[in-house]
Amino acid sequence: MSEAVRACLIIIGNEILSGRTHDKNLPYLAEELNKLGIRLAETRVIPDIETTIIETVNECRAKFDYVFTTGGIGPTHDDITSPCVARAFGVEIELNAQAHELLKSHYENPADLNEARLRMAHIPVGAELIDNPISKAPGFRMENVYVMAGVPMIMQAMFQGIKHQLTGGRPMVSRSIGGYIPEGTIAKVLGEIQHDFPDTDIGSYPFLREGKLGTTLVVRGEEAKDVDLASERIRAAIIEQGREVIEDSGAVS
Repeated sequence: MSEAVRACLIIIGNEILSGRTHDKNLPYLAEELNKLGIRLAETRVIPDIETTIIETVNECRAKFDYVFTTGGIGPTHDDITSPCVARAFGVEIELNAQAHELLKSHYENPADLNEARLRMAHIPVGAELIDNPISKAPGFRMENVYVMAGVPMIMQAMFQGIKHQLTGGRPMVSRSIGGYIPEGTIAKVLGEIQHDFPDTDIGSYPFLREGKLGTTLVVRGEEAKDVDLASERIRAAIIEQGREVIEDSGAVS
């Protein structure tokens, strides 16, 4: 297996931790990165606390190939991601001329570009702007850290604008097999199959459907051959237990 390209997502916001807002950026980013051959290896959800943001950014940028942050770049008092990222990199934050022009062109009435909204044009020195085609307030990149909006529609538009900059490895291939079989019944053989195919990742996900317990098994890896062979072993194991295979998806990237 080739060395994996690994990414981390840092979700910033008290509203996520309180449960008031449900994050939708994680599944989107995980899927999009997988298409590029980049594994979302870790996700952290942290509060709007300066020291926490700085420490988390510094820890993650040293550990992962790519770091993506969402949230905290709006106009309100608790939007502190930008100055915290600046401090993490040891640089100042300043009114960015390009970002300022973007906001001025977006707000036709100069009075609408008030002090609060102008905060969104303050960017760490040396950062590269990330285009925001929806509301114009940009995100930015510092080395391997990509700072994006928390609003899903805006975050997705930002990511589409930067994904060409990302260099990934081989895309993952996956296959799922399911049956009305409890996890405990098939657990031993799953461990044996995982041992025989160490370069694959076998996940077990129980479900309750029509009052019956079952399990969906997902096999993921870079080598389609290994994924297929491991999947066939799982399928055979389900049948050997006298259970019906109810899900069987072909290998997809």
